[in-house]
Amino acid sequence: APFTASLTVHSSGDGVDKESFSSKTVIEFDEGFVNLGILFVIIDKPELTSRHGMLSKIIRTTLKRVLSHSEKPIFSVLYQPRNPPYKYSQHCNYVDVYMKWKKDHYYDNIDHIHKSKILKPIVSLKNCIAEDPNGCIPISVVSKRGVELEVPMKVARFLRRYPSIFEEFTGPQYNLPWFKLTPEAAEVDREEKRVYEECRKDLRERLKRLILMSTGKVLPLKIIQGMQWYLGLPDDFLRNPEKNLDETFRFVDMEDGLKGLAVDNGEKVLSSVQSFAMKQGVYTGDSMEPIEFRLFPSKGLRLKVKIKGWLNEFQKLPYVSPYEDISNLAPDSDIAEKRLVGLLHELLSLFVEHSAERRKILCLKKHMGLPQKMHKAFERHPYMFYLSLKNNTCTAILKEAYCDPSAIERHPILKIRKRYINLMQKSDSILKKRRLSSRLDDGPKMDLDLDSTDEETDLDLDCLPPFLISCYTGK
Repeated sequence: APFTASLTVHSSGDGVDKESFSSKTVIEFDEGFVNLGILFVIIDKPELTSRHGMLSKIIRTTLKRVLSHSEKPIFSVLYQPRNPPYKYSQHCNYVDVYMKWKKDHYYDNIDHIHKSKILKPIVSLKNCIAEDPNGCIPISVVSKRGVELEVPMKVARFLRRYPSIFEEFTGPQYNLPWFKLTPEAAEVDREEKRVYEECRKDLRERLKRLILMSTGKVLPLKIIQGMQWYLGLPDDFLRNPEKNLDETFRFVDMEDGLKGLAVDNGEKVLSSVQSFAMKQGVYTGDSMEPIEFRLFPSKGLRLKVKIKGWLNEFQKLPYVSPYEDISNLAPDSDIAEKRLVGLLHELLSLFVEHSAERRKILCLKKHMGLPQKMHKAFERHPYMFYLSLKNNTCTAILKEAYCDPSAIERHPILKIRKRYINLMQKSDSILKKRRLSSRLDDGPKMDLDLDSTDEETDLDLDCLPPFLISCYTGK
C-alpha cells in the first residue's frame, strides 16, 4: 500500500524566511518507487524575490535532469522483481589516473607461459603424425597447412628445429623427407591421450563454464575452437560430441549463419573466487555478498594514495558472479567493474597456464557483454593481473595462480605441456652441439630435394619402417 512521506523545508539567513516555502509538503510514494531515492521539493509561492526565484529555477532544473536522465521510463522500476539482485545503489567512484607498468621478472620467466605460443603448432604437427596409421608422414602432407596449423615459418624448417620431437628420414621415392616422432615424444603422446581419457569430465566442465559466462549461454563454434588450446581441449574434442559432450550441450544456429554450442544448466555454479571464499569461511553462498579479491603486489609496485582509497572501497562492494544475470547492472558502476574483474579472474582460472594473449580474450567481448574498454581492467588491477610484454606479445597472467597454487585448481594437462617444453629445450641443446661440431664428425648429411620428382638415391633400408621397405623394394 502507498504511504505518506512528510517533508518540511527550513531555511534561515540571507533574507529567506520559512514562509517563502511550504511548511509541509505531502507526497505519496508507491512501495517500488521509494527505492529511487528522488527528493521532490514543491514550492508553494511563485511570487518570490529574484533571489528566491533563482533558487526555484535551480530546483526545477535539477528535477528535470533527474527525471529525463534515464533512457528507460523512470516508473519502470515499479515492475521490477520484489528483491532484484542489483537493488544496491550503483556508483562510479574510480579515479582515472595513469598507472605505470612495472616489469616483473618472475612472471616474465615462466617457461610454460611464454613458450605456449610456439608449443601449439608443435603439438598440432605431432597430432598429424600420431594420427597416421603408420606413425610417419611425408613433408607434402603438412607443407601446405602452415597457416592452418599456425606454423610461423616453412613447415619443413620448423620440424627440423626440434630434433628431439620429430625424427627425419628419407622417403622411399623422389628423395622426399619424411618425419616421425622420436621415442621420447611418442611416450609423451601416449601419456597425453591417457590424461584426456581420465579427465574428460573435467575438460567438459571447463568448456561448460566458458559458455555459461556468455550472455545467452551460447558461443559460436569458431570462438570455442579459438579457445580450445587455452582450455586444454584436444583438437578433435568438438568432432566427437557423442563421446565428449553430455546432454546439457546442444548445437544451435546463430545469427549470420553461424553454428553455436549452447548449454542448458539449471544448477547454481560457483566461481573459483566464491569456492575459495567459502572454504575460508568468509562467504555463505548468498547472492551479492561482498567478497574481497586476493591481491598480490609485485616488488616495487606502489599505488597512489587516491587509488588505494578507491581500491579499499572497491573491495567492499558486492561480488557479482560471472555466471549471474547482469541485465539490470549499470555498465558504468563500480559493481560492473568488479563483475568484469571477477569474470577475467574466472576466465584465466579455467585456462591451462592461467594466462592468455590479451587480444584473444578481447574476442569474447561481444559474446560476454563486456565493455568496449575491457582491456583496461588488466591495467587498473595490477595486484591481480600481470601484463607480460615478452616475445612482442601482450600476455595477461593471473597472479593468484602462481602466488598461491592451492587457491585455484591445477589443470590436468599442464604437466604434459611441461614435458613437451622439456623436449623443446633438449632440441636447443642438440642443435647447439651440431653447430659446434665439425662437419666431419657430423657425418654425411642427407641431400633432401623437396622439388625433385624423377631422381632416386641409394637408401639405408635399416632406418625405414617395414612398410616403407616393401614399398621401396617392391617385395
